[in-house]
Amino acid sequence: MAPSLSAVFQKLASLRLVDSRRLHLLPEQTQLKRLLAHFDVDCVFDVGANTGQYATMLRRKAGFKGRIISFEPIPEAAANIRKKAKDDPLWTVEELALADTSESRLFHVMAGSEFSSLSAPRNDEVGRFAAMNRPARSIMVQTETLASVFPRLQTEHGFKRPFLKMDTQGFDLSVLRGAGSILSNFIGFQSELSIRRIYQDATDFREAITFYQSLGFDLSAFVPNNAGHFPALIEIDCIMVRRDLMADALQLGGTSGAGAPSSATAAPHAGASLEQVRATASVELPPRKHSVFEPNTSS
Repeated sequence: MAPSLSAVFQKLASLRLVDSRRLHLLPEQTQLKRLLAHFDVDCVFDVGANTGQYATMLRRKAGFKGRIISFEPIPEAAANIRKKAKDDPLWTVEELALADTSESRLFHVMAGSEFSSLSAPRNDEVGRFAAMNRPARSIMVQTETLASVFPRLQTEHGFKRPFLKMDTQGFDLSVLRGAGSILSNFIGFQSELSIRRIYQDATDFREAITFYQSLGFDLSAFVPNNAGHFPALIEIDCIMVRRDLMADALQLGGTSGAGAPSSATAAPHAGASLEQVRATASVELPPRKHSVFEPNTSS
């Protein structure tokens, strides 16, 4: 028997239409919605927040209702986030940059604000971003380490199961170098990988993954972070989960569940120095880079 007209209309009403121009965003949204709920994440560190795009996505698309702490050193961008967060009591802003040291540093505000970074740009591998990925001006900002800010923020907000998102334009490894043993408190992290390098301090994606694994975290997903530039792949995000929390999915013994790691399964290198990590890793890790930033005098 043919379905009634009302049944057909009900079926059509239940369909979810997706803008094809935004299809590339779905893998990240779907993965984060499932992962943050699965591990009962109660706080997301949004490092390199720009104007709050990631936090807005977490609220609207990933269904995250916990605390969000956005780190953004550009004053006007931080003000923009505060405006967006004014009616959200669980969304706060730290007007600073995270790095491997606590000090005042030169920060490049690029012509395209989403490209802004502590790192100087490079356009020899990818020329299409040259107009946007160039310093419009340079400002002095305060940097702190993850190890230094974590205790204060945990005392202020009382979170227990944080997740770390980094979009620092070539500086993600420096953020992790500044974490020390604090890193083992995080369920996992999201990091931007450079397939083609557009910053002086960017690390090749293969070396970055090796470094992340040496810290006791394993891959959960690769997700697009832009619409792509067919047929090239320039950048992509990885989502890493602490290794001891992967045991159930891999059917390995000795898991301590989704809570804090046991002494036997905790991230093995979370408190190690970079030199110690290199000594135990299966391949040589990228050296720590020291960049000299020159102020922009054209503005």
